Amino acid sequence: MITRSILIGSLVYGASVLAGDGGAINQNQDLPFKLPPQSVFVDPQSFAVMGANATFRKDFFETFNPTSTTPPFFQIFHPSFLSVLGPNPSIRQVASNSTFSFAHEAPIYVPTTDEVFFASNDGGALGMSDLNHNSVVSKISMKDVDAAIAANQSTIEVPVTTLDLPETVQMTNGGTGPYKSSLLLITSGRGPRPPSIALVNPKAPHNVTVLLDNFFGRQFNSLNDIKVHPSGKIFFTDVTYGFLLNFRPNPLMPNQVYRLDPDTGAVRVVATDFDKCNGVAFTEDGKTAYVADSGALAGFLGNNQTEPATIYAFDVDEQTHAFKNRRVFAFVDTGIPDGIQVDLKGNVYSGCGDGVQVWNDEGTLLGKFFLGTVSANMVFAGDGKLVILGGTNIFVANIAAQGIPAISP
Repeated sequence: MITRSILIGSLVYGASVLAGDGGAINQNQDLPFKLPPQSVFVDPQSFAVMGANATFRKDFFETFNPTSTTPPFFQIFHPSFLSVLGPNPSIRQVASNSTFSFAHEAPIYVPTTDEVFFASNDGGALGMSDLNHNSVVSKISMKDVDAAIAANQSTIEVPVTTLDLPETVQMTNGGTGPYKSSLLLITSGRGPRPPSIALVNPKAPHNVTVLLDNFFGRQFNSLNDIKVHPSGKIFFTDVTYGFLLNFRPNPLMPNQVYRLDPDTGAVRVVATDFDKCNGVAFTEDGKTAYVADSGALAGFLGNNQTEPATIYAFDVDEQTHAFKNRRVFAFVDTGIPDGIQVDLKGNVYSGCGDGVQVWNDEGTLLGKFFLGTVSANMVFAGDGKLVILGGTNIFVANIAAQGIPAISP
């Protein structure tokens, strides 16, 4: 027996469907709550037992969409997701380019100009960057987005402006901020050019100040993601993807998480023993850290879905900031976890193979911003707005949840 949910009007009913019977419904049950717009409810009990004759997913990038709903939409697995969405959420595509993965990583919202900055795919599919070509950083105006949505345009294509950055910024893959009124970017490096952490002025001429480009004289592998802890210390991940995507030399160090003290320049490792550490984030109080391990994705070595697609949680030592008490927080059902964000209620968001997945602080999957395609990262852009990077497109979700404000000295 295959189980699924079906959408009927504004409500969704759990339904059991016999395999091979053309989808005949043999039981329905009303929900105890009304669903908001653009959402479906999928009761985990409805697919707990699929039966020997069911069609199971064999590839971890194959999406799970039992309602066959057209993306984008909100896929609800737990009623608590309703508090994330609010009573009248919406999700719209606001920019796209089918031939260029222009919106892949490093999303940063700058409140003073109401703009979101982001980077193209560095070395990956449709990124137009490789050993001989740098990735690019671009931006959109949220004022343009708001105006287009208010005008109720059927198709929205807001202008995308590309920044003219100096050669010191090579293959941007992560970002946070504003930090000291600047974009705090982390780069993977390219060829012999070292990976680095850099402050970039969001306003032209976008002057750059490099904060770090080595570990005691050794180049990092290819820096990946970055966050600022409430203490003011900067935490970042280093992983071998630059090598695996053919634009960096052979790796020289393990895949690890580091801490940079911006006041002294001191760098130390705070967590290790990852397959491929990726996104990093903290709770608002800084006591818990989350690190994504995207080991199942391995560039020219190919994908191996028996390797990690896992988010780990850690306690952060109050004195040393070392990550302790490692435990599994969540295993992603589709693709791999990439960038991570945390909202003010402690819910954890990660870009995955089907969009953005959301868990509560206990690791229970609440729901998904279902795009039907990969999202590497997302960022809260003011109250109730989540900007989701989909590679060749950008989506904006208007929801109730609010992100943790950027930390800047």
